[in-house]
Parts: sequence; C-alpha cells; structure tokens
Amino acid sequence: MKKLILLVLALFSVGLTTHSVSADDTLTLDWIDLIPESERNQFDAYGMPAVDHSSDVMKQSKVGSVRPELNGSTVKIPGFVIPLEGDENIVTEFLLVPYFGACIHVPPPPPNQIIYVKFPKGAPVQELWDVIYVIGTLKTETISHELAETAYVIEGTEIAEYDDM
Repeated sequence: MKKLILLVLALFSVGLTTHSVSADDTLTLDWIDLIPESERNQFDAYGMPAVDHSSDVMKQSKVGSVRPELNGSTVKIPGFVIPLEGDENIVTEFLLVPYFGACIHVPPPPPNQIIYVKFPKGAPVQELWDVIYVIGTLKTETISHELAETAYVIEGTEIAEYDDM
C-alpha cells in the first residue's frame, strides 16, 4: 500500500520533470514526462484530460501528443500491468498504465499515458501484480488495441521491483 501511495504522490507532481540520466544513459521517467510541456495544462494531476460526461458512452480522450525527442531512448518508468499476451506463467505483451485499474475502468487514459510493452523473454506473472519498473527502448508509435489506443511502445529488456525510496 505504501508503494501505491508513493506512486500516486509522484503523479501529483505535475509540472515537475523528474527524469534523470544514470551512468548507463537510462532515463528514469514519471508519467508527466511523456506529455509535452506545452500540453501539460490540458491534464489534471493524474495525467487525465477533462472528461466529457455528456454521453452514455465514455470514450478514450485523444488529447495530447507525444514527445518525439524521447523516441529511441532507453527508459525506466513505473506503472501497473494489464496483461495482453502470454500464459499462466509469463506475460510477453502488456499495457503499462500510471495507476491501478486504468483501462479496466472507463474511460482509459489518453494514448500518451498508456505504453504498449513488448517483452519477448517474458515476465513472470507473479511479479506483475504490484507497481513495477519497466526498462527498455521507448518508441513513439501508435498501437490500437481493443482496450485502448497507445502512443508509446517499449521494447522491454528488464522488469524491476518498484523502489519507493
């Protein structure tokens, strides 16, 4: 629970770009870092745009664009997993989202707040039920899935335990 609270607090830090570069040139990103600075005023503290409740069907907002300068970067970003491909032991493709329940409840976050992760070597299912870090190469690529459209893809190389320190 402490990890979840700290992640939510990190998401509240709108306006703070808290990415860092480590010795191996891996950028540690927060979800707000995926939104261009010029568009951040369109999103709330949770990285969600204003929701239109005028219809019965809640659709994914397409507000916001990507940061093309991040394309090809090696990144590390925390998030929650929504499994898409794999079996009862490993997951090879999944959506990474900024908060628990995103994409399961409607509407899903906008595309620049969902990352499609391809993890060919497979991640153990039992390690994916809490917030994790995904490390890999970030691409600015749109993928349309039945759950949501994504604006980023990570070719995953590593899953790491979320460090709340």
